[in-house]
Amino acid sequence: MNIPVRRYWDFLQQYLRPLWRSVVLLGVLLLVTIGLRVINPQIVRHFIDAATNGEALSQLSLAALIYIVSAVAIQALNIWSTYIGENIGWRTTNELRADLAKFTLKLDMTFHNDRTPGEMIERLDGDVVDLAIFFSHFAIRILANLILLGGILLALYLEDWRIGLALTIYSVVSLYSLNRLRDIAVPWWKANREADAHVFGFLEEQLSGTEDIRSSGGVPHSMRNLYRVDRERLVARRKASLMETYLIQMWVGFYELGRSIALVSGFFLYTNSLITLGTVYLILAYTDAIFRPLREIANEIQNLQKAGGSLERIQDLYKIQNKIEDKGTRTLAAGPLHVQFDDVQFSYNQQDSILHDLNVDLKPGEVLGLLGRTGSGKTTITRLLFRLYDVTGGSIRLNGVDLREYKVSELQRHIGMVTQDVQLFRASVRNNLTFFDRSIPDERIMEVLDALSLIDWFNGLAKGLDTELEGGGKGLSAGEGQLLAFARVFLKDPGLVILDEASSRLDPLTEARIERAIDLLLKNRTGIIVAHRLKTVQRADQIIILEDGGVREHGEYDALVNDTSSRFSQLLRTGLQEVMA
Repeated sequence: MNIPVRRYWDFLQQYLRPLWRSVVLLGVLLLVTIGLRVINPQIVRHFIDAATNGEALSQLSLAALIYIVSAVAIQALNIWSTYIGENIGWRTTNELRADLAKFTLKLDMTFHNDRTPGEMIERLDGDVVDLAIFFSHFAIRILANLILLGGILLALYLEDWRIGLALTIYSVVSLYSLNRLRDIAVPWWKANREADAHVFGFLEEQLSGTEDIRSSGGVPHSMRNLYRVDRERLVARRKASLMETYLIQMWVGFYELGRSIALVSGFFLYTNSLITLGTVYLILAYTDAIFRPLREIANEIQNLQKAGGSLERIQDLYKIQNKIEDKGTRTLAAGPLHVQFDDVQFSYNQQDSILHDLNVDLKPGEVLGLLGRTGSGKTTITRLLFRLYDVTGGSIRLNGVDLREYKVSELQRHIGMVTQDVQLFRASVRNNLTFFDRSIPDERIMEVLDALSLIDWFNGLAKGLDTELEGGGKGLSAGEGQLLAFARVFLKDPGLVILDEASSRLDPLTEARIERAIDLLLKNRTGIIVAHRLKTVQRADQIIILEDGGVREHGEYDALVNDTSSRFSQLLRTGLQEVMA
């Protein structure tokens, strides 16, 4: 496989252009360092010849002082350039991480369902790490080392054209050979990164299921699988490392060849009195100096091997097409939404039908209660409203307009959802409630907290809205976390509210608070309540009971209650409040 240089160049330009000042400064520092590296051997040559010819001690001392100052300056410049290079590397790779995260977050749920969190961590972070050196100094160091190489060869030509010619041929052959080997290890490093992603995905799955694995006696089986995936990663890493070692050994051979050329040439010219002893040193020093840019070029090529594998995986990721085409231009007006499902069909895999023949007409301000056993399609309906998936047949309309004619961001602004599993972030109370939207004033946040009876909880916070919450809602009761989720939706002020079993798993006192919050939230809004329990949908205007993706029963709440033959009425009469679980 051969990755075109143009692809690397385009990638560099995209992320380095905003940092051009730092890139220029890094280039200047490297050029100054190059000049000092070319001059230093000349100083030592002068020192040796002066000592051999019996020059005054003052001249020798001056040459030694200049050499020391130059050497210190080179080290200082190296430290400075390393700092700038690392800064460039971190800033560009962080920008790349952000771009990858934005891209993947916009992909449809089919993409995310096919990948484990561990694999996504490796794709969004692990691959990017290998590109850090590529961004920090790859292009500049390659150019700087080529300039250093040219300067050294020019100095050798000025000393003796024969030495200059011999080492020029040597350098050209070395660079040509190294360039030919540029992509030899890319497939192996790509395979290694994929093996790493597989291991991370496996670990995430096993750790998330620790309780089930231990309680069912599955630890030995998990360990066997761990050894298997780790063994596969070892094989992939070993193959990639062997190819890298092959490149290193090739370089060692080229280096020894260069030293041999310098020694033979220097010996021949010195024994024929064509050069001084200091010049012999100069030839050897410059040959070693040639080794440095060639070695760094070789190292950069090795880094390019790793970067090439990661770059290909990243570009493969960018090639994934979003199945949800976000081309809508319509906007939604404020206020309760009119929701219509017209003969909606849906399946995740084009084979097994999840929803079929679904027809609903939910007027603005009405509340729909969705009942059904697990797997009947209730949650799928909510996902379709957010366009996490698109219907495979029929249509969904909001205010009389097909859902696909609105931008996804417009749907997100006008539809709010509360689920039984509240996701809280490691961030301040303010940011958890506003999702980092700075346009929402603190006064509005306090009004919502007061309306939801969260003021007593708020008054107990040490730093008020700036108090940092722990990830996952640690330190909060289930009721407090649920009410914070309601507060998020209140601040959003949507026209359609979806409650996905939002009052389950709570004690009676807390559930009563949640019920009051639901009444407030549904006031002057259209609502859809997804429930397992009949009690939850008592405030609904319409009831739908789903079964195997189809509508088992649909009607007005009061009509179904009064119809003794209806399934809903039968469930109410028998008092089976949990039959839909």
